[in-house]
Amino acid sequence: MNSLHLAYAAIGTLSVLLALFSNRIRELPLSGPLLSLLLGVAVGPYALDLFPLSTETRDSLLLEGTRVLLAASVMTAALRFPVTSLRGLVPQFALLLCVVMPLAAVVSGTAALVLGLPLALAALVGACLCPTDPVLAASVVTGEPAERDLPERVRKLLTGESGANDGLALLLVGTAVAVVLPLTGPGDAVGRLLLEVVGAVVLGTVLGAAAGKAMEAATSRRKLEEGPSLVFTLLLAISVLGVARLIGVGGVLAVFVAGLAYNRTVRRGERGPQQNIDEAVNRYLALPVFVLLGMALPWSEWIGFGPAAPAFVLAVLLLRRPPLLLAFTRPLGLRPRSAAFAGWFGPMGVSALFYAAHSAHEGVHDPRLFAAVSLAVAASVAAHGLTSSPFRRMYVRVPGRNRPGGPSESEDASGR
Repeated sequence: MNSLHLAYAAIGTLSVLLALFSNRIRELPLSGPLLSLLLGVAVGPYALDLFPLSTETRDSLLLEGTRVLLAASVMTAALRFPVTSLRGLVPQFALLLCVVMPLAAVVSGTAALVLGLPLALAALVGACLCPTDPVLAASVVTGEPAERDLPERVRKLLTGESGANDGLALLLVGTAVAVVLPLTGPGDAVGRLLLEVVGAVVLGTVLGAAAGKAMEAATSRRKLEEGPSLVFTLLLAISVLGVARLIGVGGVLAVFVAGLAYNRTVRRGERGPQQNIDEAVNRYLALPVFVLLGMALPWSEWIGFGPAAPAFVLAVLLLRRPPLLLAFTRPLGLRPRSAAFAGWFGPMGVSALFYAAHSAHEGVHDPRLFAAVSLAVAASVAAHGLTSSPFRRMYVRVPGRNRPGGPSESEDASGR
């Protein structure tokens, strides 16, 4: 129990400090997830060794912790912009989800081969790493500095992509799991996964629209107090996640679709305060997960990979997204500078950990899976945490940009 209380104190103190200096930290080459990861390393078995953690406990905590965190995060992403403002980006979202994400899985899986993994396990690593993490992406696209410096189009693309592909990656991960496990067939798995995805879309649409209508009715009749109204969408996220798990459909995707349906139904006046609360909760709810990751980092397995480990990290960071978005600069309606920025800031984080834990829950117990995924995630947390503020400032240092007020959406809309 003393160890648990120490965890409360350490994580709580870090959260308080991050909250007190939240504006300042957004301007520094630091991030809450990076500091939390370092805290986890400090209290983990290779430093102070304050919290013994078995593999089974690690996987259970990561599976449910990341599931709940992803639900809150994709709900926040769904509320970040009015749905009507995203309609013009549907072709771009389709390109990111149907082309870029599978290609990212192929690139990441190919990179995993340098670690000496068998082909099927490498493909599973690639599938786990392919989605853009909404938790880490939020630190890039939200806050006053991001709203001031980045084009709205870039922020919308990263938000919509990170919200949707965390649920849709289930198709790739589930198929890869079926290939790794000899007792399952990929064909049967794909059919089941498609039903889970379709069911998630239907469930999310129905529950989100119903919640929106109920909110509108309760607000117009003054039956809803201010306090409950502020956390309503978080409660909705947990509710949809639970119902989705009970009926066996994709929970994360269902929550994102429910958020979009709710967003489409309610007026902006009700959605704005809820979004602010959701953003704050999403920002600080992630900290314990990254502390847990820091405690669970498999240093011995990483050392066992040898010189292939840094080669794998560099390949995933540099080849998984940047070349793909640069190749699709014109179809995405971006300038090369914006495509390079969006390509670099497609971080790997909570979603990759969730799918690694999900794969273990499904029966993939090869320790090299978590070792490879956690290596990429730790590298992404460090690389993107250290570069988010400097790269954002580099982005806006272009002669002729209007200051103050930041770049406008129209700057990138032409694609030239």
